[in-house]
Amino acid sequence: MNEIMSFALLSFTSFFTLINPLGTMPIFMTMTSDLEHRSRVKTAKKAVIVSFFILIVFAFSGQLLFKFFGISVNSFRIVGGVIFFLMGMDMLQARLGKVKVKESEVKKYVNDISVTPLAIPMICGPGSLTNAIVLMEDAVNIGQKIVLFTSIFIVLLLTYLILISSSKIIKFLGETGNNVMMRIMGLIVMVIAVEFFFSGLKPILIDILNH
Repeated sequence: MNEIMSFALLSFTSFFTLINPLGTMPIFMTMTSDLEHRSRVKTAKKAVIVSFFILIVFAFSGQLLFKFFGISVNSFRIVGGVIFFLMGMDMLQARLGKVKVKESEVKKYVNDISVTPLAIPMICGPGSLTNAIVLMEDAVNIGQKIVLFTSIFIVLLLTYLILISSSKIIKFLGETGNNVMMRIMGLIVMVIAVEFFFSGLKPILIDILNH
């Protein structure tokens, strides 16, 4: 039971900090500022549903990708750790990953922003995709796999609720509150990054020394 609980905590905290709905929220508000509330809700719902299926597909196909390209999960952990660390560094400095879009082009793709750029790469970025693959590899039994998918669902449900409540949350937190929240999440991401990096590096170093 303790193993399941610790895995659930790791899954939830890692996905929540890497998806970073509070960081996505200001960009979502900007890109949907001209839409009615109903259209904003529809956009957020579609983005979250698309993100859920993408994460599940990557979680299941991760091992196939490893075998096809001859990649080891430990190498992926190292690369994932580097990606997480760089993301955490940006979050620690309260720098949002903004999507470069000209104002004249926003209306042109407003119906598809739920898929790109909201679902990909803002919600399903390299960090969350890497996390899905690595945690699926670490899920050694059906219980942990269920916990993993449940964690993804809960985090994305929270993301949806945060996005549709974005105007109220940003007004409540203020600019200082948003920056503080992002720095806290950035620190958590960096700690996860160090854990991922060394959990991948240790087996590789042991294997090299044994040979």
